[in-house]
Amino acid sequence: MIDDGGGGKTGDVSPEPVSPEQLADDCRSVDWRDTPGRTDPMVSRLSTVIGGPVGRHALIGRTRFFTPLRAMLLLAVVFLALGWFGKAACIQQAPMGPDGIPGLDWSDNRQYVAMCYSDIVPLYGAERLSEGAFPYKTSWEEPGPDGQTQVRYMEYPVVAGLYQYVSMRIAKAWDATSWLPGGLQVAIYFDVVTWGLALAWLATVWATAMSAGRRVWDAALVAGSPLVIVHAFTNFDALTTAFAAGGMLAWSRRRPVLAGVLLGLGAATKLYPLLLLGPLLVLCLRAGKLRPFVHTAAATAATWLAVNLPIMLLYPRGWAEFFRLNSERGADPDSVYNVLRSFVGWPDWTASTLNTVSLVLFAAACAAIGWVGLTAPRRPRLAQLCFLLVAAFLLTNKVWSPQYSLWLVPLAVLALPHRRMLLAWMTVDALVWVPRMYYYLGPAGKGVPEQWFTTTVLLRDVAVVALCAAVLWQIRHPVADPVRFGFVDDPVGGVLDQAPDAPPRWLPSRLRPPHHRSTVPKSSDRRTAPERSSS
Repeated sequence: MIDDGGGGKTGDVSPEPVSPEQLADDCRSVDWRDTPGRTDPMVSRLSTVIGGPVGRHALIGRTRFFTPLRAMLLLAVVFLALGWFGKAACIQQAPMGPDGIPGLDWSDNRQYVAMCYSDIVPLYGAERLSEGAFPYKTSWEEPGPDGQTQVRYMEYPVVAGLYQYVSMRIAKAWDATSWLPGGLQVAIYFDVVTWGLALAWLATVWATAMSAGRRVWDAALVAGSPLVIVHAFTNFDALTTAFAAGGMLAWSRRRPVLAGVLLGLGAATKLYPLLLLGPLLVLCLRAGKLRPFVHTAAATAATWLAVNLPIMLLYPRGWAEFFRLNSERGADPDSVYNVLRSFVGWPDWTASTLNTVSLVLFAAACAAIGWVGLTAPRRPRLAQLCFLLVAAFLLTNKVWSPQYSLWLVPLAVLALPHRRMLLAWMTVDALVWVPRMYYYLGPAGKGVPEQWFTTTVLLRDVAVVALCAAVLWQIRHPVADPVRFGFVDDPVGGVLDQAPDAPPRWLPSRLRPPHHRSTVPKSSDRRTAPERSSS
């Protein structure tokens, strides 16, 4: 029985063949593509400003130019522009030198009062980039934490360090060209760096949107996150998110070697993309697809080594500075350890003790996440485990620099597409910047007490823990996962998408999915048939 188009039914009529184009149009016109104006109450209310939610009979996906991706890229440009203007107060010049020579105006703690601080500006002089020095080769001396003079080098991994060097060369070439608009060299350098970071964040938005499948609009929170305004240009982390998001997109397109190359480049910029290999290992082990994982892991290691080896061999002390500095530094102001110290006066641990404690806590979190991934009733989505692991790393690590929160943004929108929850966390996380800046003013500068700052950090941590709990709940109740609609399994899964569970036989029963535990022979049943019959 089929519909005759007039509401009646006709029988014994063979359906006419449907062309792929017509089928695609029908799918776009119904509910295959997520439409937030219909499915999300917050977006539905906001849409009244521009005429209301999309109509039930609208032909979705027919616009030739103003596509969802282009709309989100435009939104990202707006938020990146707001981020640049938020930092622009820190590149203002004034007659600071003798005879009125213009210089960078950071008088009266402008960088904190105007909340425009960015690592990019002071690092231009501190890393000797202003002198045209090559990172990792040039050293300088400065007082250490113990008061002793220590030799310092560029403190960033190789890709981030070389990015700063290339940006410096472009800034100096611009400054030396008489017919181009002029300004302080550090301001030109800042603009060059932020231009590249803006392109990297646009690449992050693009890769996240392409990884979202039918829920392409989820990436709108990557483009329009409050954290973009505050931290897109605080440091160089947008480069890392671009490589990590690109690596996940390559994996989703079943290109494991390309995924490994991008993750290796990301790890050579900041180390966190290496964490994404952990969830890949767990899920590939559960699905019995270790070969693609091995290809990705090998490509990651080879790429990281190829980028690092020249600097490692030519300038070993400069290359090792990143690892030395991170092993010797204490608890970051934004870390949970500093929050505890602020309220209860402990822990007052040495750097080595803090390293051990944070490593043990993170290892325990990894084991717990691995157990969840292996034993959940349905195999978790890759983005879910990646978000849990990166969040656990930040919560247990002794360093949570404010811009590190950008790492979570693409993973969060793919793992937990609940816009109001995500927007609440991002807003709280972005607002941590305000008491942080005013805490740095100190009592002499009429700054806020430390507990005002650490209280907001605690609220941020609670918000991240709440997101982790929501992700875990969805893993245990996969029918409540809005991503898994219809026949959708895991848009980022790649070879894991729609794959059945096939854990190896050597995996213990307690580490298997519930529906596979009965297939593992018990120790008492491992005898051969003749042995059982003879007994």
